Amino acid sequence: KYIRMGASSNFGNMLSVLGASLFLPFLPMLPIQVLTNNLLYDLSQAAIPTDNVDAEFLAQPRRWDIGSLARFVLTIGPLSSIFDYLTFGLMLYVFGAWDRPGLFQAGWFVESVASQTLIIHIIRTARVPFLESRASTQLTLATLAIVVVGAVLPATLVGATLGFTPLPGAYWLALVVMLVLYGVVVQVVKARFFRRYGV
Repeated sequence: KYIRMGASSNFGNMLSVLGASLFLPFLPMLPIQVLTNNLLYDLSQAAIPTDNVDAEFLAQPRRWDIGSLARFVLTIGPLSSIFDYLTFGLMLYVFGAWDRPGLFQAGWFVESVASQTLIIHIIRTARVPFLESRASTQLTLATLAIVVVGAVLPATLVGATLGFTPLPGAYWLALVVMLVLYGVVVQVVKARFFRRYGV
């Protein structure tokens, strides 16, 4: 299940980068920004060995099923791209980032780190996250810490060195709305996927 997380996240990110590169006059994210994004995401997953596992997942041995993994990646991965494209539209048409690559890149960076990190809590269980199944304290704290670091980074000297521009206040309200919608959509699609194909 943890391979599902990384694979679906990476697949969605690649779809987003490829699509954005077709119409943007600049790179959607600089190489150093992509590496920073990946580093933060990997740090958030460092606590995965401490995670709780649902009892039904341990009830019987699991077979490695590459077909199931591929179906999951092709189902969940594009969902993250949809919300990436919503972020692109927000940055370009609401905040006018067509000629401000640092602002665009900061907006996508923060959304990307937050969405792919928080979505761990949904993908890690077949149940309803937070209500029916909770991650370990260590994993919960790690994911929250990384979301905070990702959100603060563009406004720091390190963020400026990475090429980011501080984000406007209105961005944060839009981000919260998108993250909630993304979480709900992934939960609904995940539940249908597991009902059809099994956990």
